[in-house]
Amino acid sequence: MAHQNPPSSIPISDPEAPEITPTLPTNPSHTSFSAKYGVQKLKSNLIFRSKWAELNGAMGDLGTYIPIILALTLAKDLNLGTTLIFNGVYNILTGVIYGIPMPVQPMKSIAAAALSDKEFNVPEIMTAGILTGGVLLVLGITGLMQLVYKLIPLSVVRGIQLAQGLSFALTAVKYVRKVQDLPKSKALGPRPWFGLDGLVLAIVCACFIVIVNGAGEKNRGCCGAPEDGGLDGQRNDESERGRKSKMNRLRKIVFSLPSAFLVFVLGIVLVFIRRHEVVHEIKFGPSSIEVMKFSKQAWKKGFIKGAIPQLPLSVLNSVIAVCKLSTDLFPEKEFSVTSISVTVGLMNLVGSWFGAMPTCHGAGGLAGQYKFGGRSGGCVALLGAAKLVLGLVLGTSLAHILKMFPVGILGVLLLFAGIELAMCARDMNSKEDSFVALICTAVSLVGSSAALGFLVGMIVYVMLKLRNWSNDKPLSTIWNQKSPN
Repeated sequence: MAHQNPPSSIPISDPEAPEITPTLPTNPSHTSFSAKYGVQKLKSNLIFRSKWAELNGAMGDLGTYIPIILALTLAKDLNLGTTLIFNGVYNILTGVIYGIPMPVQPMKSIAAAALSDKEFNVPEIMTAGILTGGVLLVLGITGLMQLVYKLIPLSVVRGIQLAQGLSFALTAVKYVRKVQDLPKSKALGPRPWFGLDGLVLAIVCACFIVIVNGAGEKNRGCCGAPEDGGLDGQRNDESERGRKSKMNRLRKIVFSLPSAFLVFVLGIVLVFIRRHEVVHEIKFGPSSIEVMKFSKQAWKKGFIKGAIPQLPLSVLNSVIAVCKLSTDLFPEKEFSVTSISVTVGLMNLVGSWFGAMPTCHGAGGLAGQYKFGGRSGGCVALLGAAKLVLGLVLGTSLAHILKMFPVGILGVLLLFAGIELAMCARDMNSKEDSFVALICTAVSLVGSSAALGFLVGMIVYVMLKLRNWSNDKPLSTIWNQKSPN
């Protein structure tokens, strides 16, 4: 798809992208169906730009993924093994197809409905996923999603992204400050300062990530700057140059550390320290995968309480916002809302029949993986392979490990993912665009509904356009139209 950005849009591209992204032939008309071009395309999409950076980027989505999946597993008996197997396959396929860290996340509105309604169980979750996926598939293959994408102004998209990012960040702060009961989505009181899941641990992890990653700038440039010595080295002796060289090497090592991966590994280690008995609760082998059967009541409730609230969020945040963010972060690649809508639809039309949690592509997941270094499809393919192995080897017993994972650490990972997504709105460089985006954000956050925020944002945008149109017309013309006498 030839994506067109409004004139006011400033691409939020990674400064390293042009030098690390291999290019493919721009005119592959004679080779597009050849095996050689297919292999070249596959290598280009899955190649690791940096092994540590891609591994680190794979962790950027876990702050959102683990709490939702764990809560549904413990509260609703979701088949964790089946979900991991299907999600792992989805991750690998999206990495191959898109060549960027395209995330696979659980559908949040459906998850919220399940956690808040005692009668909304696994059958209702799956029917909601099937119906949502079916609608997205139809919108994609008919071209209607492309039409919607062209009609929605950039300022409204940015408002949705800002609202989603701030929502993640606020949830992350709650995870850090309060002890959480994830299955009931409730806070149990202030988190203690010390301990293996205390405030001090979360603060130290957050500071470590800030020191290593900064605000997401090109950290390697800090180490590659020329030394500040005198001409011909007359003012710096050998020992001074050696000291600065050692300092630069140390900074280079620190800035290249996989911060999110190390923080996640720390969380896994703390799981076994907090509860030694968890080893005996692990059972090896995959969970049984069976085709589910649904009653008429499950279809009805899944549609009313699951699919209807989920559809606006999926269209706005999982398709349109993801497509725009992908184009911003990777301007050298082409993305189509049609393909994104189709892949989301197919994922749910397949996996939900077997009990896998309904999934989508989330802008927050993409922002989080990009924040921590993910730059290629190899990032999510690696994450998918890990999910697939865990699903096949440990199955649902993995929940015994995850429920002891420090929630404060998950909050830290989620915080940086949310901030990265919210910062996408920084290209609103006119007061009018910022006005629309912030109104859309405010309504989305207060009303807890992306659909409501989108509707209000569109109305305000149209009102401003009509106001500007009337201002552009001569005053005498407007007066004559109002007063025929």
